[in-house]
Amino acid sequence: MLKNCIFLLLVITATSSFAQFSDEYNHYKKIYPDDDKVQLFSKTNVTIGIENNDIVINVNYQNEDLFLNAKANFYSEESVSYSTFFELSNIKASSFVYEKNKYKELKVKDFKHKDDLSGAAFYDDTKSVNFIYSNLKEGSKTKMSYKEEIKNPRFLSAFYFGNFYPIIKSIYTITADKRITLIFKEFNTDTLNIQFTQEEKGNNVIYKWVIKNAGKYESENDAVNFRNEIAHLIPYISSYEIKNEETELLTGVGGLYNWYYELIRNVNKTDPDDELVKIVHSLIDDKKTDLEKVKAIYYWAQQNIKYVAFEYALGGFVPREANDIYAKKYGDCKDNSSIMKEMLEIAEIKGNLTWLGTRKIPYTYEEVPTPASDNHMILTYIDGEDIYFLDATGRFYPLGLPSSFIQGKEALIAIDSTQYLVKKVPIVAANKNYLNDTVYLNITDNNLSGTGKVALNGYQKIDYYNILEQLKTADNLKSFYTTILRKGNNKFLIENFKETNKYDYEKDFIIDYSFNINNYVLSAGDEKYVNLNLSKNVFVYKIKKEDKLDKEFKYRNYSVYVNELTIPDGYHVEYLPPNTSLEYDKFNAHINYVHKGNKIHYSYDITFDFLIIKKEEHKAFNDFIEKIEKAFKESIVLKKD
Repeated sequence: MLKNCIFLLLVITATSSFAQFSDEYNHYKKIYPDDDKVQLFSKTNVTIGIENNDIVINVNYQNEDLFLNAKANFYSEESVSYSTFFELSNIKASSFVYEKNKYKELKVKDFKHKDDLSGAAFYDDTKSVNFIYSNLKEGSKTKMSYKEEIKNPRFLSAFYFGNFYPIIKSIYTITADKRITLIFKEFNTDTLNIQFTQEEKGNNVIYKWVIKNAGKYESENDAVNFRNEIAHLIPYISSYEIKNEETELLTGVGGLYNWYYELIRNVNKTDPDDELVKIVHSLIDDKKTDLEKVKAIYYWAQQNIKYVAFEYALGGFVPREANDIYAKKYGDCKDNSSIMKEMLEIAEIKGNLTWLGTRKIPYTYEEVPTPASDNHMILTYIDGEDIYFLDATGRFYPLGLPSSFIQGKEALIAIDSTQYLVKKVPIVAANKNYLNDTVYLNITDNNLSGTGKVALNGYQKIDYYNILEQLKTADNLKSFYTTILRKGNNKFLIENFKETNKYDYEKDFIIDYSFNINNYVLSAGDEKYVNLNLSKNVFVYKIKKEDKLDKEFKYRNYSVYVNELTIPDGYHVEYLPPNTSLEYDKFNAHINYVHKGNKIHYSYDITFDFLIIKKEEHKAFNDFIEKIEKAFKESIVLKKD
C-alpha cells in the first residue's frame, strides 16, 4: 500500500508539473529544447499607394513569441526604433501568462519615448519606444503590433526570413498600386522553402511570401556580417506612373546616383573662409606636384577634424558646409569629405565625393541600387589611371592606403551631374601590412635576455598607433609593450624601449627594446633546452570546431620573427629542430634554423593572405595552425663541451 501511495503521489506531482504549461509550450519545448524562445507567428503587411501624386508607404507589423525556459524574464524589456524617415504609431503589446489551463493577458500601458544615442562619437535622429512586458516566465507569450509610415519611398526596408531564434510561421506581404514598378532581390534563400504568390486585385498587385519552421541563425565570434548568412529580401521601387507619365526612382545605379547628386549639388557654394584659404596655402605652397598637395590636405584633415557622426533626416546624406566644419573642427564622414573637397578646390585640384558601403554590407550597386548598398562617404582623387580613396574619419592612413573596413568594396564616385564611376577599393596586399621583429639573445644561467627591434607598417602600424594615442604615461607604455611584444612566457619583462617615427604616416614605426625572461632556459645535467619559438600567439586564430560560419579578418598581413642566439661559452649544439614549411592557398608559414659559428639563427614568418576564411576552409586553416603549434614545441639542445 505504501508503494502504491508513493507511486500515486509521483504521478500526481508529474501531472501537476506538466499541466502548468500549455500544450503549445510542451510541443515546441520538445522540438527546440535548447532555445530560449520561438516566434510562433510574424506578419508584415506593406501597402504602397499613390496619393496626391506622391507615393505613400505604410507597414503593419505583428508578432507573437513563446518563451521556452527561465530566461524569459530577460526578454521583458522591449523597444521599437523610429526616425524622421520611419514614423511609428499605434503600438500595442501584451504578455500572456499561462494559469489555470488558460492564458491571462497583461496589456502594456506604459510606453516611453526616448532618443537613442549610439555613443559619444555618434548622434542621429533615431528614437525608440520602450516598454516592459509584465510577469514573463517560462511558458509565457508576448504579442506586439505597430504601424510604420515610410516617409521616403527609397527606404523600403529589407525583410529577413530568419532571425536569432526559430520562426514557426512568417508572412510578408506587399500590396502595391499597379502603377508602381517593384524590383525584388533575394539573398541566401536557396536552402529555404519559401512559398511565393502574386495576384492582381482591383488596382493593386499583391505579392506574398510565406515561410514555415525556419531554424535560428547562429551568431559566432569573428563571423562575417549576418547579411551574408540570413535569408532576406530587399524590395525597391524602380519607377511609378502618374497620369500616363512615368517617373524614375531607383532605375539601376544611375537612378540612385541622380538622387545622390541632387543632395550634394548645392554644397559649398559660398566662398571659403579666409582662414581656411590661408591654411590650404600654408600646406601646399612649398609642394611641387598635385599629389603632394593632396597628401598634405588629406593628412591635415585626419589630424584636425575630429570624427563625430551626425545623422538627422537628410543630414544623414547631405554633407555640411566646409566653413562650418572648419569652424567646429569636427564632423561625420560626409563632412570630412566636404571640407577636403573644398580645400582641394582652393588648391585648384578636383576631388570627387564618393559613396560606398563598409564590409558589413555585402551588396554591389548593380545588385541593390538603393541606399541599402552604402553607409559611408569618402573623397576620391583621380590622377590619370590612379585612384586614391581618402577617408579622413580615421587617423594615420597614408595616401594610397584605404581604411581597412572599405577594402574590396565598390565606390560610387561622383564626376558631375550626369557622369559617375563605380570602382572597387583595392584589397591591400599582405606584405604591405607587416611586422618585422628581430632580437639578439644571450643566456645567463637559466635566464634569457636580449635586445630587439620591431618595425611596423600598414594596418599593423595603424593598430599600434590607435592604442598608443590612448596611453598617457611611461608606465602605461611600458606595460603595453611588455604585453604586445611578449616572448616566451609571462615572465617576459621589458627593461627599456625607444620609439622612432612614432605617428609618422609613411615611415616604419620602430621600437627598440631590451628584455629579460627569468628561468626560461631548462637545464638537465650537462644540457640546456631553449625553445626559440618565442612568439606563439598563433593559437588565437584557431577556429572552434563547432563554428559553421565564414570568418572575417580586418586585413591581410605578414609577420616575421628573427631570433639570433649566442651559444654560451663551453657549449655546443647537440640538437637543432627540423625546419618547417607550410604552404596553403591563402596562408603559409615557415620556421628555419641555421647554426653558424657560435650563433643559432632562427626565423619564423607567417602570412594571412585573405580577408575571409570560408566555412569549408575551416578544417584546412585549423590544420595549418595545429602544425605550427606542433613545430613550436621543438627546442634546441645545447650540451657542455
